Amino acid sequence: MGCFGFLKATMFLFNGIIFLAGSAILGVGIWVKVDSGSVLSALQKVQGAPGELGQLLNVGYLLIAVGAVLLILGFLGCCGAVRESRCMLLLFFIVILIVFIVEIAGVIVLLVFKPLAESLIQRVGDEAVKNIRKDFGKNKDTTGLWNSTMATLKCCGFFNYTDFTGSPFVNETGTYPSQCCSRSACNMTAAFDSAVSGCFGILKKLIDDNVVIIIAVALGIAALELAAMTVSMTLYCRIGSKRD
Repeated sequence: MGCFGFLKATMFLFNGIIFLAGSAILGVGIWVKVDSGSVLSALQKVQGAPGELGQLLNVGYLLIAVGAVLLILGFLGCCGAVRESRCMLLLFFIVILIVFIVEIAGVIVLLVFKPLAESLIQRVGDEAVKNIRKDFGKNKDTTGLWNSTMATLKCCGFFNYTDFTGSPFVNETGTYPSQCCSRSACNMTAAFDSAVSGCFGILKKLIDDNVVIIIAVALGIAALELAAMTVSMTLYCRIGSKRD
């Protein structure tokens, strides 16, 4: 097998794995959203599973989005290599390049423009609080997403329990989410005394505690993206030279 054949095989194998992973994630996402009753029943049979586990059904939309992107990416890479399609290889290269540029831009914003990043985070937090006060307790998806997030991270709201003040849930029940309290009766006084941290603070601490691992994973992903772009563009040029 020559160099060209090796590159084709590598491209096909790598993107075949991406395609299969995307198909599996997309399938799980669709199953979660379409047949939620069966998923909830299966989750409830898990020994020791908390009541909030059923709220994980709300990640279905995220799974569908991620699966669809991986599916398209894997398809372009596999077919582009096997069919020697310069168009597909170029599209594959462009998609990877866009993702890579977005990642680099995000790193630059975080490192060089830290005040701007903090301002953006504050604005995101303000929008999250508005969303909570508008839809928590009224919109099923919003309520489920926040319940599952708070149960997983052991946190309360984006900043703290006051994010829920004025929300449909608090207005109707007179209590705050159970995740905001260390005891069962979660009224305003209990939430204040419990002082459960907001999800943003917990997430920030989690990132700070695992910054070395995160950097290593990010560098590994960047290396894979660079390798994928290099191989796809090499095939693109080799195919072009064969046809000339």
